[in-house]
Parts: sequence; C-alpha cells; structure tokens
Amino acid sequence: MANRINRAIELLAQDQPIYYWGGHTGAVLTYEQGKKDAKTWADYINVGMEHGAFNMAGLDEYIRGLIDGGPTRSGHRVPTVIVELPVDGTSDAIIRYNGWQIRQVLARGVHGLLLCQAESPDAVRAFVESCRYPVNRLGVGKGLGPGTRGVGSEPSATAVWGVSRDEYIDNADPWPLNPAGELLLGVKIESPKAVSNVEQIMKVPGIGFAEMGPGDLSMSLGYKTIRRDPYPPEMQEAHDRVAKACRENGIAFLSGATPDTVARVIDSGARVISGGREDTAVAGRKHTKRSLPV
Repeated sequence: MANRINRAIELLAQDQPIYYWGGHTGAVLTYEQGKKDAKTWADYINVGMEHGAFNMAGLDEYIRGLIDGGPTRSGHRVPTVIVELPVDGTSDAIIRYNGWQIRQVLARGVHGLLLCQAESPDAVRAFVESCRYPVNRLGVGKGLGPGTRGVGSEPSATAVWGVSRDEYIDNADPWPLNPAGELLLGVKIESPKAVSNVEQIMKVPGIGFAEMGPGDLSMSLGYKTIRRDPYPPEMQEAHDRVAKACRENGIAFLSGATPDTVARVIDSGARVISGGREDTAVAGRKHTKRSLPV
C-alpha cells in the first residue's frame, strides 16, 4: 500500500534515488498514452512545457488515462507527474506576471513543477509562493511571504489525488518545507548569473530538488553542444557548486547517469537521476538495494 500520494517524495524521504523519463518536447498527452504510462518503470514522469506545447486539455486527458490505467505497480493512484513550466525564473516580476501558468498546471492535479532558468532568490521565492495556498503558513516570515494560489481548482485536482478538498488544501504544499506536503518543486540553475546566486537560491524554503542545466549553461558559456565526460572546467565548477548548495540545504541534487555511471553518481550525492533509461534505474536500484515494487 502507498504511504503517500507522491511516490517521488515517498522515496526521497527514505534517501532513495528517484528516476524519471520524459523529454523537453513532444510529450504525447492523450488518454491512451496515459493508460499505457500508468505502469511506468519511472518514479516520476517529466512533462516538458518549457519547449513543448502548453497543452492543458491534453494534460487533463493524459492524467485521466493514468487514473484509469492505475494503480501503479507500487500501489499509488497515479505515477508522480512533474511539469516543466514555460515561464522562466529570471525575475520575481516575470513569475508573478505569469502566475496563471502555475495555477493552470496545478489545477490539472500534477504533483510537482520545475522552474527553468532560475536566476535569483526573489524569483524562486515568488515561484514557491505562487504554488501555495495562503492558509498554509509554514515558512511564512522565515524566508517566504504568504502563498498566492487562489481557490477554485480543487474539484479538478482532488479528483486526481483521490482526496477531499480539505485534505488537498492541506497537502498541496511543498515538501520538505511541509513534511506532509505532496508537491515537489524543482529549479534549474543554467546560466552564469544563476550560478553566481546559487547559494542564496538554495536557501529559499520550499525547493525539493535542483540541477545544473548543462544544455543552456553550455550555450551561455559559448558552446554549441553540451560538453560533458568530462565537463569543461567552468562547467565542472558550476556542477560542484550547485551540488554543494543542495547538500548544505537538504535539497535533492539532480544529475545525469547511465547504467555504467549510476552507482558513482549516487555515491557522489545525487538523488534525482536523469537519462530516461530503465536500465539505469535497474542498476541504480540494485546499487541502493531498493526493495520492490518499484
């Protein structure tokens, strides 16, 4: 039986790495695909809307398929769904002007959001506040202002989570700021400005995971393609700086891995593993002696 609504949070709370699949574009958001993906091997499904279509009707249908195809192999109602937002985190004003995007996506009943191009602590603070109901007060006055998410989306979101309205309002809150929270919020550090502010960004309460975005950071440093294995010195420095800031603030660090490298990546401290390959997840779960069902 599932202990939480959000499988990804359930695993991170046990210090188990989590594995996801789903690209930046081209997500097939149909009812039929949702039914198929309900039995996914992944711990969460990434839906890319930064570069992919902002398709709310499709997301509704996809999640309806996840429900009808469920429960998952781990006993959860649906797999965890995390959406990459179109809005970028370059300023708090941009976040607040585009808060409608956050409201629309959360209304679909998703379990988390990823903010790309997170460049300042004020922007990240506005992001967290936009995801929260004003009634949820943990952290307010201690790095956060009141939440700015309005009421009205509860009927659609509670139908996905399978809880009452009051339960949804209580639990639709960021973890680990709220130990009972079921929303997993992430940020991508992917520009020199973001790297320069990363220590302050990671102190903002409410962030659950973060990554160095190698694609955009590579380009901002003058490379047309992602340079890795090894990273150029400035990229490696940024990677290590983001990882250190995550570690010091109790935030899960996201890093890429393959079946051959996943054990080393996990041992270095990463707890969210990208790459989108089931064989990487199999190797990583074996390394951490993770019990089934997955």
